[in-house]
Amino acid sequence: MIRRFAKSEDGTAMVEMAIVCTLLFALTLGFVDFGYALYKWNAATKAVQMGARLASISDPVVSNLTAAAPIATPGAPVVAGAYGPFVCTYTGTTGSCSNGGTFNATNFSRIFRGDTAVTNDNTCPTITAAQRPTTRPGMCHYFPGLRRDNIVITYAATGLGYQTRLGGPVPTITVNLQNLSYQFFFLGGLYGFGTMTMPSMLSTVTGEDLKSTAP
Repeated sequence: MIRRFAKSEDGTAMVEMAIVCTLLFALTLGFVDFGYALYKWNAATKAVQMGARLASISDPVVSNLTAAAPIATPGAPVVAGAYGPFVCTYTGTTGSCSNGGTFNATNFSRIFRGDTAVTNDNTCPTITAAQRPTTRPGMCHYFPGLRRDNIVITYAATGLGYQTRLGGPVPTITVNLQNLSYQFFFLGGLYGFGTMTMPSMLSTVTGEDLKSTAP
């Protein structure tokens, strides 16, 4: 009886199928999880690019930037490091800028949620079809789920512009993200994959008009 049982091949197809299906499911669900992680990564990259563009043509988040550069020598170049850098971000519900910068929540909101209604929270208003021709989207429209405290906006003097320029100094503006993570859905539940910390994507541009009206 034991010898016959040892030679029996009944059920081998089922065992092989179970092994193959386990590997197949792992690969399939892995593609889904990592594919969505890549989508989030690309969305975050697009959001910082748009944020930097908005910051370069909008009123600065640090209100006293326009008077920050030296004015002792009219016409002289503003050297690198002449002011700032002003690093502006939210901590919870409170916004602030480093180096004595005055934080402007309305100007930050324009970068975060575009030309939609200004609100003091993390909401991202929907832009209707009728609004699209005249309403610029903000960072949150490119990266759903983005919070204000994920955004870091830096204004720095890198040697651009001249003293007593009418519109103020020409800063170099960097927008990057912080404290972003991706939670694996399938692989986390099935194989114990943990949370992946997303890199702090950044985009750097040169300040332009620094005005609030749409171009």
